[in-house]
Amino acid sequence: MPTLTDLVRTRSDLDDADLEWLHALVSDWQLLADLSFADLVLWVPVRGDRPEDEPGWLCVAQMRPTTGPTAYPGDMVGKVVQTGRRGLIDVAWREQRIVREGDPEWGSGIPVREESIPVRRGGKMLGIIQRSTNLSSARTPSRLELTYLQSASDLAQMINDGRFPVPGEAPNLIRAPRVGDGLLRLDPAGRVTYASPNAQSAFRRLGLATDLVGTSLGETTACLCDTGEPLEESLGVSLSGRASREVEVESNGSIVQLRLIPLVVRGSRIGAMALLRDVTELRWRDRELMTKDATIREIHHRVKNNLQTVAALLRLQARRLRVPEGRAALDEAVRRVGSIAIVHETLSHTPEELVDFDDIADRVITMAGEVSSPETRVRPKRTGSFGVLPSVIATPLAMVLTELLQNALEHGLPDRNGMLEVLATRDDERLSVVVADDGNGFPADFDVESSTSLGLQIVRTLIVGELGGRLEFQRRPGGGTEVVLNISLDQGLRPSTPS
Repeated sequence: MPTLTDLVRTRSDLDDADLEWLHALVSDWQLLADLSFADLVLWVPVRGDRPEDEPGWLCVAQMRPTTGPTAYPGDMVGKVVQTGRRGLIDVAWREQRIVREGDPEWGSGIPVREESIPVRRGGKMLGIIQRSTNLSSARTPSRLELTYLQSASDLAQMINDGRFPVPGEAPNLIRAPRVGDGLLRLDPAGRVTYASPNAQSAFRRLGLATDLVGTSLGETTACLCDTGEPLEESLGVSLSGRASREVEVESNGSIVQLRLIPLVVRGSRIGAMALLRDVTELRWRDRELMTKDATIREIHHRVKNNLQTVAALLRLQARRLRVPEGRAALDEAVRRVGSIAIVHETLSHTPEELVDFDDIADRVITMAGEVSSPETRVRPKRTGSFGVLPSVIATPLAMVLTELLQNALEHGLPDRNGMLEVLATRDDERLSVVVADDGNGFPADFDVESSTSLGLQIVRTLIVGELGGRLEFQRRPGGGTEVVLNISLDQGLRPSTPS
């Protein structure tokens, strides 16, 4: 299905500012649909690219209510109707006013009441919202439903006046309360004139023992949430309904989120509408997750410290040894432990078990270059990007890089200048790594499977055994060696390719 952006840019004359306004409207018009118990369809004039093209209307967005039955089970987005086929839309566009006249339509077999609401940005008409109410389940409305419908009428007039969405306000996200969570109506002085049952219950949980209707929302909430600590902004001002606000208040162990929408109709502020919901359980889960993430990061930090301590002890022990072979073995152990410590250090700074492996690879490469003999002056380098990897891949891969780089420096480039490069390429499913040097190359009878080298045994065990990847040793064109690693990224968590 084409997107709003695609349709507007390719088939209408609206500019980018108009498109941004429509995006802000569509991000928040579930509110109007739910208050109206009606479907919303947004129509914009079709651009006529050819002289023979007839004027018409293009549907660029559609919204169904969650509070009532839909009038349009099928998708409308992308459909075009000719001018004259939907008379109320033509009248609303021509006269630049909300059109509610007309008898219910029966075209789809059910009675549908149609209304047309002009969409305006400043003084410019952008399109028409067709509001369609399914009347098949019509019944005597309750006070709740009457309040919903009155609020919907006020919002529709604000859309016609170019006051909704609120100019300059960020688009509403899914985090905001919805109509069914709780609704308040405020008069111009900020007093509650209506509170839905859910809204009243939410304030009961905050500690309110009386009825909310007739009280000042700001003063009542401030009294409930008074902890003796100064607030950044007075709740009395924030909850007066004079400006658009999103506020969270906490009292009596409960947390309530409120969204204030000023109602300005035909230039006069008639009050405000407040949506609210109890988010106590949601915030409790957020805090639990934050605590869990902090605990995991602290564990990685302590593991890193312990590994660095082990490396330091091994380094001290190596200095006391008189046997060169034993000292070299301990030095190799220090490098292996150090490569694992680098991964845990990175994990201690991230909220998830994901790491940017480019940083780890660069540190491992730098560590390998530091231990090469000064006369060789080998400077390893990285080409390409590893991207973000899960820790289950990052830890063994860091050790493998350490082993391959050290092996190349000791055996491939032992006593001469040379090139040592790590090339990384990846897609959504696999990671390929090539460690290449232009050194001596491996002997003609070399067999990685039968090699007794501890480093190569570690590499083979980690790549083939633990990661289920492929490992290949091959001669590099022009001299030297290439070690090719191919690893599947499907390790229970497949991260996205870096941008």
